[in-house]
Amino acid sequence: MVAPTPVPASLEELLATLVGSEGAVPAELSQLTVAALERNARAGLVLDLRQLSDATDYFVIVSGDSDVHTRAIADNVLQHTRQHGVRPAGVEGQTAGRWILIDFINVVLHIFLPAVRDFYQLERLWGDAPQVSLEDL
Repeated sequence: MVAPTPVPASLEELLATLVGSEGAVPAELSQLTVAALERNARAGLVLDLRQLSDATDYFVIVSGDSDVHTRAIADNVLQHTRQHGVRPAGVEGQTAGRWILIDFINVVLHIFLPAVRDFYQLERLWGDAPQVSLEDL
């Protein structure tokens, strides 16, 4: 197992504002967010669903500029998390690259092409969820 990649302090602080006093930031949330941002994921958001859903605790929603870009983000997240001993429960949409979903049980990563993200509007659907933007990192 590889030593965890250091999470930038600014990201850790941002995620901590979302988690609040309820505990530490989950490692898979930090690690997959770092891996997505390493591949220049766009318009990143983290939604806290703990009070709204029993299915998962967090959604991380990002966009890629093209299907090649979305697949590169997904590939980096999968490689990065596997190196750190975290395996997803499921991966969907990686072949087409329009909407890639990587399910880590407690955290679900959605990687969209912008037009697909605009169509499904997960941010609006889960509008009651506390959220933080990753744009200012």
